[in-house]
Amino acid sequence: MSGRPAVRYLFVTGGVVSSLGKGLTAASIALLLGRRGYRVRLQKMDPYLNVDAGTMSPYQHGEVYVTDDGAETDLDLGNYGRFTSAKLSRSNSITTGQVYKAVIEKERAGEYLGRTVQVVPHITNEIKQRILAVANNPEVDMTIVEIGGTVGDIESVPFLEACRQLIHEFGKQNAISIHVTLVPSVTGGEIKTKPTQHAVKELQEVGIQPDALILRSAKPIDDDVRRKISLFTNVEEEGVISGYDAPTTYEVPLIYYRQKLDTFLLRKMNVESRHAELGKWQNVVQAVTNPSRKVKIAVVGKYMELHDSYKSIWEALCHGGIANNAGLEIEKVDSSRLESPDADFDAIFKDVHGILVPGGFGERGIEGMIRAARYAREHKLPYFGICLGMQIMVIEYARNVLGWQDAHSTEFNKTTTHPVVCLLEEQTRITSYGGTMRLGAYEAVTMEGSFVRKAYGSEKISERHRHRYEVSNEAREPLKEHGLIISATTPNGELVESCEWPGHPWAVGVQFHPEFKSKPTQAHPLFRDFVRASLEHAKS
Repeated sequence: MSGRPAVRYLFVTGGVVSSLGKGLTAASIALLLGRRGYRVRLQKMDPYLNVDAGTMSPYQHGEVYVTDDGAETDLDLGNYGRFTSAKLSRSNSITTGQVYKAVIEKERAGEYLGRTVQVVPHITNEIKQRILAVANNPEVDMTIVEIGGTVGDIESVPFLEACRQLIHEFGKQNAISIHVTLVPSVTGGEIKTKPTQHAVKELQEVGIQPDALILRSAKPIDDDVRRKISLFTNVEEEGVISGYDAPTTYEVPLIYYRQKLDTFLLRKMNVESRHAELGKWQNVVQAVTNPSRKVKIAVVGKYMELHDSYKSIWEALCHGGIANNAGLEIEKVDSSRLESPDADFDAIFKDVHGILVPGGFGERGIEGMIRAARYAREHKLPYFGICLGMQIMVIEYARNVLGWQDAHSTEFNKTTTHPVVCLLEEQTRITSYGGTMRLGAYEAVTMEGSFVRKAYGSEKISERHRHRYEVSNEAREPLKEHGLIISATTPNGELVESCEWPGHPWAVGVQFHPEFKSKPTQAHPLFRDFVRASLEHAKS
């Protein structure tokens, strides 16, 4: 693996505590390098033993981000997708579980010829091969590799060792280290640099000297503190960057740009510093921080306690606001709260201009979602149902328009006499839940005259899926006879991809997840139109 690579490598690690924003840092650097004309790819290394994030609870790990090829990945890939135009696939997400599984399968197949299989070199070689596989592409100039967890965690050691080896083999001009650390303040606002010094020391102990430091703090770090940290960590002062909190995460790349982080990194890699085209991104920040009008959207879901559970939903709604030059006020409504007989819907949805019901699994809160959908339908509130949210829309319509009082999904009621939503027929015998869903990109055909067709402006679309249950084909005709609009199907017409309520100002349910393809510079058309419809409702 030695020799000068055609691709430069940037390794992003974290110290002191987790959740400092390594993924946001990696995405921001990728954006800045991309806006200078370099072709950048990103990878996330997650140290957990799960093969992927597919079976994890949202409370454990936030949302599951799905790629076109059906990989269920960490939410950081969502940041990569929103901030850059880089292609994302299962090769961009690597876990300890994947690595060990691959090595054990090779050992069982006899590929190691009877040798003892060890963490070094076999596990580290597997990690290195996966890093190099993404970079081994004539369309890639730079690969940014984010190492999950915190330096010092035992789970991260093989990944750090693999990175150390690549830095040693390729040389510091071709493989550099960026370390994200915390600079806390104590009572009185005094800044403390010791945690960062210790975090860098831990990284040095595994053989990696950071080339740049991102100092995470609530407020900007002054030059005296940066000089002190530079002196104690052997990092050039230009490479010690203040990563302070911003009004919006979309401002983070601009904060780094103003401190010339990208220029510094390019110099360290001996790469030409081209002109950075950041006009569109600056417009995004301006639209988010200074909107000309406001709209209030209620999101009725199951995982409201943890913001990251619906990370891509919040971001796509924001993008819809940007496209309409509007700021969003989001009302988070736990659907369980709506199940109480005493729930005052008029009070809960007071001043709300649109309702969105996102995806989810499990029975908790389902009846509350159904009641919210009924409220939106009867009060002509713009409604957007995503995955489970579309199924909720169908169940509500079957109950309250067709009069099928026990209409339900077999996911929640296996004995219902009106199963309007049921398992995919080919999956009814599945007992293993890992990787068994309809996952990844599928094509659909939209119906002329529908809200969906108007949004996309195209008959054929492609969107990402993550679900096991579908609208029942046996229920389709009765639903259509009573007015429900089937506004998109699979190309063969066998599965429902979208439906709409008749006589409603804007009500769309989709079986797929449009939020995964939305970007701040290009809002997804359905989120754009949902926010637009909500603004129209606000006027009236």
